[in-house]
Amino acid sequence: MSKIIDSNMHWLPGELFSDKKLLNSFLDCVPKQYGVHTRVEKIEGKELSQLIIEQPKGYVNLNYAEGQYTLESQLADMEKAGVDHAIFRLPVWQEWLDLETCKEVNTRMAEYVSRSEGRMSALAVVPPWGTDDCLREVDRCLNQLGFRGAQIVAHYGQIYLDDAAFRPYLKFLNDLNVPVVVHHTPLPVDFNSVLTYTNQRRQFGRCVDQATAVGRELFSGMFDELPNLRFIHSMLGGAFYAFADMLVPPQHQFNDAVDRFQTGTGNLRAQLSNNIFFDTSGAPQWGKAQLEAAVKVIGGKNILYGSSYPIRKDWFFKGIETIQSLEISEEDKASILGSNAARIFKLE
Repeated sequence: MSKIIDSNMHWLPGELFSDKKLLNSFLDCVPKQYGVHTRVEKIEGKELSQLIIEQPKGYVNLNYAEGQYTLESQLADMEKAGVDHAIFRLPVWQEWLDLETCKEVNTRMAEYVSRSEGRMSALAVVPPWGTDDCLREVDRCLNQLGFRGAQIVAHYGQIYLDDAAFRPYLKFLNDLNVPVVVHHTPLPVDFNSVLTYTNQRRQFGRCVDQATAVGRELFSGMFDELPNLRFIHSMLGGAFYAFADMLVPPQHQFNDAVDRFQTGTGNLRAQLSNNIFFDTSGAPQWGKAQLEAAVKVIGGKNILYGSSYPIRKDWFFKGIETIQSLEISEEDKASILGSNAARIFKLE
């Protein structure tokens, strides 16, 4: 078995709660005009704090606990779980951070992974607007700090990645031929229907967001223009495998009185294979039948193992055995657990 690579491990600066300047830079970036609210409070029964994000106020969508992002504890957890290499991303904050905060985060992340003795890699976080300053920061991360790709989120504010506003930045990444991890946001743009109930909001909402993003990327034609762009979507693309044949159907054989759907899907199937990849974002939460269906529909070469550490420890400590227990080929297991990530992020 090749090295086991976790392509979705979260990282925040360990000093986030103690460095008031850094904490305020994170808090101040959150756009209150979109109904997003932040606060820091003590965790009940513990001498630790947590950072809570609500959208709208009163509905918790994100919370980050103090003390979860130390090198020693993460390396120990990796050893216990059987993970050989971790690829770090920020958990959702990419949607909000300004350039100066991104620079600080990238510098700290580079220093952090440098102390791991080759066990960890990082992805650059930069506002995706394609300005000269933003592009210089990506270049610094890739060519000076040794990062393995870039990280973005499925949408920014009210617009998804197929919007023309992102094209200069995505063209830059396309020309560099580097992988781009697309993390989910806390909620899709249209979120009121999933707001009331916690699991629907915090789990299904993320899936709606990712599946919406994948579909928009495919149907927009952006991969015709940017053929080298490779997106790795979290949450299995919002279970996109379940909708793949419905949204990108084979050519129909009969003439209907009215064409109710877009049938000229051209090379979207090839783009789904060549340009879109998915990580499991916590394999145990999906279930055996669903994971096997994902492999059957998407193919083992397009799925990367990812745990969303440290969101749920059972996802992390039981994730590898979950993949190994699937009734899929040994080749697919090896691809998912490590060789896909090694190839895409050039870790070989």
